[in-house]
Amino acid sequence: MPLTLLVVFLSVVAWVWLRNQPPGQRKPAIIKLAVASGIAIVVVMALTGRLHFLFGLLAFLLPFLRRMLPSLLMGQMGGVGGAKAKPGNQSHVSSDILDMTLDHDSGTMSGQILKGPMAGRALADLGEDEFLDLLQYCRAQDEDSARLLESYLDRRFGDSWRADDDGGEGAEYGPSGGSSSAGGPLTESEARDILGVEPGASRDEIIQAHRRMMQKMHPDRGGSNYLAARINEAKECLLG
Repeated sequence: MPLTLLVVFLSVVAWVWLRNQPPGQRKPAIIKLAVASGIAIVVVMALTGRLHFLFGLLAFLLPFLRRMLPSLLMGQMGGVGGAKAKPGNQSHVSSDILDMTLDHDSGTMSGQILKGPMAGRALADLGEDEFLDLLQYCRAQDEDSARLLESYLDRRFGDSWRADDDGGEGAEYGPSGGSSSAGGPLTESEARDILGVEPGASRDEIIQAHRRMMQKMHPDRGGSNYLAARINEAKECLLG
């Protein structure tokens, strides 16, 4: 009975921890939980003298694992292990303060702070108060960076963060209000980064990349006016 209660308690703790993870980090978190659970099962079975049951199960599953493990390992190397993504799988939007990446497959955004008191930190590592401090800094220093950060916050947290944003009332940076025009003309390199296309991409490839991006980042689909404007500008730059 104590062992059962411990398993229930740890399961609840793991579920709460997983639920609090950002959407973009849940897959790695699930992998960590699976590994930790496997180790715990082995330890418990060893202590209770039931390890032979585990060996019997592994022998039964061995043919299946031989077929599945190579594909699973390849998937982890491409998606989690840091291998370079295929061209067109990611887009980059940069401002004076932020460098943002959109993963086309998952639709998640990640970002790095390039300038200011928090320079060098990843957005995924910031707490709620730090996000608000960074937003105030961006609003004071660079309008494009403020719009880009608001787009990230909307994508990650929905509208919930705005309740704590003292400077958000009537602000011109909001994704659904104010000016939607992007700041500064794009270079050809920046336009390719935004659409995630390679140098020398054909007209059809650029149009397809633009359509794919707009499907994920259009304001009507949870995106923002700012990012939609930059995506449209990137298409015009490359086709113009």
